[in-house]
Amino acid sequence: MSPDDAASVAGSRATGTTTDANVDGATESVIEVSNVDFGYTATPVVEDISVSIDRGEYVAVVGPNGSGKSTLMKLMLGLLEPDTGSVRLFGEPADRFDDGERIGYVAQHASSSKEMPITVREVVKMGRFPHVGFGRLVADDWEIVDRALETVGMSAFADRRVTQLSGGQRQRAFIARALAGEADLLVLDEPTVGVDAESVEAFYDLLESLNDEGITVLLIEHDLSAVTQHADRVVCLDGEVYFDGPTDEFVDSDALVRTFGTAATAVGESR
Repeated sequence: MSPDDAASVAGSRATGTTTDANVDGATESVIEVSNVDFGYTATPVVEDISVSIDRGEYVAVVGPNGSGKSTLMKLMLGLLEPDTGSVRLFGEPADRFDDGERIGYVAQHASSSKEMPITVREVVKMGRFPHVGFGRLVADDWEIVDRALETVGMSAFADRRVTQLSGGQRQRAFIARALAGEADLLVLDEPTVGVDAESVEAFYDLLESLNDEGITVLLIEHDLSAVTQHADRVVCLDGEVYFDGPTDEFVDSDALVRTFGTAATAVGESR
């Protein structure tokens, strides 16, 4: 995908990338989690979490089942309020952030959903709703929809019902919806669940290309091999942060043993 195509898909998002960031070259924090504790009951799920994600990063959050990955993601998006500490999203308190068009969210098990008897183009069209409200889409909106479909390689499936797609194709449709919404931040919660193995590599290649064009990617993932091959940075979580840094350093660290009981070399060999 060329820079010109990316700019057309993202519209004002792409053209605003430079002006929204600090003019002096300082990096803008998209998400900032500071000393956060949270529990659904008296028992904490995450404790003393501090994580900052900057514009343009590709960050994967990993951890064993029940480690608090999805809870942390919901805190980051303002869907939950921390018991203590603070979370800021694009510089604003996350629970009061209302500029939903800047965030593209692909939920866990979205790819396995077969209950939407609508076409792929209709799914992607939903990404324009934050911009047009209850108004009708105009020519510029439809152009953005079509370019989003082209970007994820789904133009040929635009008129096909979502129920007729494979898991990987459905995930591409949901990513196209985020692109049509001109999202700055793409958040994916275990996106390869229900996706056939043959489509997984192409799916991650797509995420990399979107990140290369400036979209910040936050990935909650159980597939450690995919994370070590594709993400630039890893946050390893099990109630608290055991590691936060470059992927290569994660592979060489003891975080896997401490959280998963898995030798890091086993994951590294699959790279």
